[in-house]
Amino acid sequence: MNKNEAKQKIEQLTRELQEHNYRYYVLNQPVISDYEFDQKMKELEALEKQFPEFALPDSPTQRVGGEPVKEFATVTHKYPMMSLSNSYSIGEIKEFDARVQKLTGRAVEYVCELKYDGLSISLTYENGLLVRAVTRGDGVRGDDVTHNVKTIRSIPLRLRGDYPPELEIRGEVFMPHDAFKRLNREREEIGEAPFANPRNAAAGSLKMQDPAEVARRGLDCFLYYIPHELPGIKTHYESLKYAAKLGFKVSKNIALCKNMDEITEFINDWDKGRESLPYDIDGIVIKVNDLQLQKELGYTAKSPRWAIAYKFKAERVETELLSIDYQVGRTGAITPVANLKPVFLAGTTVKRASLHNYDIIKTLDVRIGDMVYVEKGGEIIPKIVGVNLEKRPPDAQPVIFITDCPECGTPLVRKEGEAAHYCPNEDGCPPQIKGKLEHFISRKAMNIDSLGEGKIEILYDSGLVKNVADLYDLTYDKLFGLEKIIPAEDGKKEKKISFREKTTENILKGIEASKKVPFPRVLYALGIRYVGETVAKKLALHFKSIDNLRNASFDELVNVEEIGEKIAGAVIDYFKKEEHLQIIERLRNHGVQMEIKEENAEPVTDVLGGRTFVVSGVFQRHSRDEIKKLIERYGGKNSSSISSKTDYVLAGANMGPAKKEKAKKLGIPIISEEEFEKMIS
Repeated sequence: MNKNEAKQKIEQLTRELQEHNYRYYVLNQPVISDYEFDQKMKELEALEKQFPEFALPDSPTQRVGGEPVKEFATVTHKYPMMSLSNSYSIGEIKEFDARVQKLTGRAVEYVCELKYDGLSISLTYENGLLVRAVTRGDGVRGDDVTHNVKTIRSIPLRLRGDYPPELEIRGEVFMPHDAFKRLNREREEIGEAPFANPRNAAAGSLKMQDPAEVARRGLDCFLYYIPHELPGIKTHYESLKYAAKLGFKVSKNIALCKNMDEITEFINDWDKGRESLPYDIDGIVIKVNDLQLQKELGYTAKSPRWAIAYKFKAERVETELLSIDYQVGRTGAITPVANLKPVFLAGTTVKRASLHNYDIIKTLDVRIGDMVYVEKGGEIIPKIVGVNLEKRPPDAQPVIFITDCPECGTPLVRKEGEAAHYCPNEDGCPPQIKGKLEHFISRKAMNIDSLGEGKIEILYDSGLVKNVADLYDLTYDKLFGLEKIIPAEDGKKEKKISFREKTTENILKGIEASKKVPFPRVLYALGIRYVGETVAKKLALHFKSIDNLRNASFDELVNVEEIGEKIAGAVIDYFKKEEHLQIIERLRNHGVQMEIKEENAEPVTDVLGGRTFVVSGVFQRHSRDEIKKLIERYGGKNSSSISSKTDYVLAGANMGPAKKEKAKKLGIPIISEEEFEKMIS
């Protein structure tokens, strides 16, 4: 492909992918499969790497995130980002309507919109291109988070249709429920504290320094306000329709309301309907529709006079706090859980609510015997949000957080910068041991599904299994005849688990089959703190064996792509313990895979003809070490630096800009992982 053909193809693919992004993330009307989209994206990425001079500023490849940023620049808003006045009753909305009519001297039409529970963002476009994204900040100045916002696929990088030379538009960045649940599962998997709610998760994600990580968070955005005049646009409602034509994601859940009855109906409908939304809202926003009237009404020092927010009352009940239990998780984190006098809330009977950590208990000043306020709202689990101090028992004492593990008695520790207390006795604390066993047999780890449904607890309680290596010492005679009765609870019937002939055989077959599970999943199954599924794969592919990983220094670990200091420290701490080394040796002796099986390292062909390659960046299907070995196996040579003798630069994501510039100056072709695979096939 010559340069002119490449330029045309890059432009064609860019426009095609922009259109598919718009149809999928804004219109929710995809016309091609995910696979077809991915193939087009890979083709574009490869062409941009080979011909970087033709990459367009609004290329969809920017969605995957670029280089990490060290800090966010402060930007002064061209138009101040004021907050809305809040109201909590229909009566206050009526007062707002009366004030507006008194100031304008006539009946007024309003636009009612959903109030999204996220964080405000201001986007600026010049000549149709997104040039800046700024958080609200203090309303006058905010943080420039452009690189992170470009990863949000519902936000257009280039506008559609007839757009003005410059456009500023405001909206709300939020995290949908599905993305929030997935993120918290991943955080709990590696021992991180889960986010309390989607809003906190969205705010934390948008201020991350690594855009590539932001891209994986699944953020979304609705746009709802243009703060400056537009030719021919006379109402707020028209401006929303115009924004939708430009390619912005504008909610369809808006309504024109001519009087208080219609406003009240909209509020009541969504107070009930919000439970069915895939994201959180916390109220309704009511705005004067006529833009000239907005101008006449003006602003107070803090908020516009032409708009108001009605805040939903979170579903709240009052009940008695009976006691506090302390649960120990797989990673040793201690979670205080409030036991409540049963109360009906949001369709279910609530008996327990998480108190998260000691800081929350201290902030709420919650005490045993208190009448506490419990909310569910958009939260995943009920939470205590306050205390009715008027009903506090006179003898109620402040909660003293436990100092020792409630399960094994080990003194708790609290690391600097972390909210949770931890039990450090990871190899002797029963809940941690059972948690590690359950993690080990899970589907993404060793996949011993025949050991699910409470069987791990039976094995532990019977003394047969105290660590993961003990699983491989189990025999038919040890298992057959074991049983446990699970007491009836919450209306459920009593349940009996028995290890009969078929059950026992299936367990032993599952354990035997797990010996074939490849090393990356074995490493993940060991449950090293912060080493989730992705990190385990990267470490396994880089170091190839458990022995190499065990002997790796701190510097060697942090030099692996995406391995930071926290992960490196956790890996080193894991291998310091003699108990862990003994478990690994026992697993190895039982035939569990503790290394990546190397294929025949002899050259298989001379297809690369002695050409010299420089490998740079992060790849999707191979580690850098694997690619270098493939180069040698197919008759090529590896070099660490680019020179006039370099034949190709094999580039992955996040290739260093210095190498890219040098290759460009020397005229050396930059090829992708896919193109390399074609060369050796």
